[in-house]
Amino acid sequence: MVSQKVVIKNPTGLHLRPAGILCKEAMQFKSLISFQFRGSTANAKSVLSVLGACVKCGDEIEFICEGEDEEKALSTLVAAVENGLGE
Repeated sequence: MVSQKVVIKNPTGLHLRPAGILCKEAMQFKSLISFQFRGSTANAKSVLSVLGACVKCGDEIEFICEGEDEEKALSTLVAAVENGLGE
């Protein structure tokens, strides 16, 4: 299991479009991918779960990846968030 914290830079947080991009990135991997935010855990492969976390700009989330490609999954998702998730 690997984990890393990252700050959401999108001005509008994880709304539908960046949440969709995050899920699309996460679904490329076999590992279980989730993130923790304010004491709850969200499935990074589920758009509804990501949207339900209500992550805003400036919030810090912690990605948790567990599985055979966990290292690659974590680095890909952190890079996607740091690059603004298409925005």
